[in-house]
Amino acid sequence: MSIATDVSPPTEEPAAQPGARPGTQPARSLSVVPLLLRLHFYAGVLVAPLLVIAALTGLLFVFTPQLDGIVYDKELHVAKVGPGLPKPLSEQVNAAIAAHPTGTFSSVIPAGAPDATTKVVFMVPELGEKQETVYVDPYTGEIRGTLVTWWGSTPLTTWLDDFHRHLHLDDIGVLYSETAASWLWIVALGGLILWCNRQWRIRGEKRRSRVEATLLYDTAAAKGVRRTRGMHGATGVWLIVGLLFLSATGLTWSDHAGANFDKALASLKSERPALDTSGAPAGAAPATGGGHHSEGGAAAAGDPAQVDNVLHIARTNGITGPIEISAPAEEGAAWSVVQNDNVWPVHFDKIAVDPVAGTVLHRVNYADWPFLAKLSALGIQAHMGYLFGLANQLLLAALAIGLLCVIFWGYRMWWQRRPTRGTRQAPVGAPPARGAWRKLRWPLLIIGILVTAALGWALPAFGVTLVAFLIIDLVAGLIRRRRRNTPVPTSPAPAGA
Repeated sequence: MSIATDVSPPTEEPAAQPGARPGTQPARSLSVVPLLLRLHFYAGVLVAPLLVIAALTGLLFVFTPQLDGIVYDKELHVAKVGPGLPKPLSEQVNAAIAAHPTGTFSSVIPAGAPDATTKVVFMVPELGEKQETVYVDPYTGEIRGTLVTWWGSTPLTTWLDDFHRHLHLDDIGVLYSETAASWLWIVALGGLILWCNRQWRIRGEKRRSRVEATLLYDTAAAKGVRRTRGMHGATGVWLIVGLLFLSATGLTWSDHAGANFDKALASLKSERPALDTSGAPAGAAPATGGGHHSEGGAAAAGDPAQVDNVLHIARTNGITGPIEISAPAEEGAAWSVVQNDNVWPVHFDKIAVDPVAGTVLHRVNYADWPFLAKLSALGIQAHMGYLFGLANQLLLAALAIGLLCVIFWGYRMWWQRRPTRGTRQAPVGAPPARGAWRKLRWPLLIIGILVTAALGWALPAFGVTLVAFLIIDLVAGLIRRRRRNTPVPTSPAPAGA
């Protein structure tokens, strides 16, 4: 939720309490609602544009599997399934190498469906962290195409991913997405508190139940700000869990907050276990059914002739489903086989293989990951729309559209509450009354400052922008006060009056 101005027309300074002596301070309170209202307003007005961009770009990204299938149909799919069984994987890799003489063979992703192509990945120094992927028909060995990929992502998916994460503006653009994720949960929780507080304190003869009033907006409400506020608040309640999830998972791989998250995982010993591919046995286990044992010692690193043996060893040792087989990084190192099934129930087991000896040198099972590492991995897959397939995509699309509607209604309320002076109207509404923090009791105020400081350290984008908001608010208050204290010039009285 964002931009909820659900109080009566505000003033810049709080009114004195009835019966209070001039110059006395108002009684301090335990209620944080006035302070939340002002924070929610400013965050909504200033951060909402970033959330709009994140929602729109995320809405585009979430359907990349379908878009890829349309745009890259030739590369991703075979012309005809069969006849017969697929060729040995090593033959498919050799066909790709023959068609791609430059670059270094890096990995191969066997076809994961009867109509899918095999992906053979090459490292090309000129591409930096990107690769070139050759798509091979597993039945015929025909080269279906070549694409520049980014860790398996097609050019379209890569472009939309970059667009969502940093708008193709590199380091500057990264700040937009991290700022949006840092504020989303604060705006959403603040709006929930404000909306529930409003619904639970209203009394009247025809009032609905509190739960009904919180979850459903009043269709009988008069047109104007009251109806808009109802749609804004009730829709935000339905979105709250999803918005908190998107904020948390988005922050886990952001630049600054994500780095702090990684440090926290390391301190809790909850990082993902690394696979040892050095080639030295690490709890080596004899591979079962290693019938493809090669004679004559180890071949050169990345020898495609070993791919079939590596695949056989992986399958006979329980590495099922979609996998990626990576060649040794250097002479004497082991091959690695990694499950990459992102759909629930996920499979992320990985093994290091010596295809000559027919042994598994090291194994890391997803079941043995620390709980927080599992939770983080599942959260990222769900955030990207992979975890539950189409249902996941549709849910994310509904969240994005719902967030756009809530933001639209928030800005509409701001416009509807603009003050009126005769026949002239201000362009937008005024912010809620300032000075709410002065009313808080000291213990609550001190706790609030400490919590805010901790959040500013953990979420640097939040901390920096919060300071910017405070400076904007301070400058706006000084300007308004100066205008209020400037005497209005008057014409001198006529002579002889």
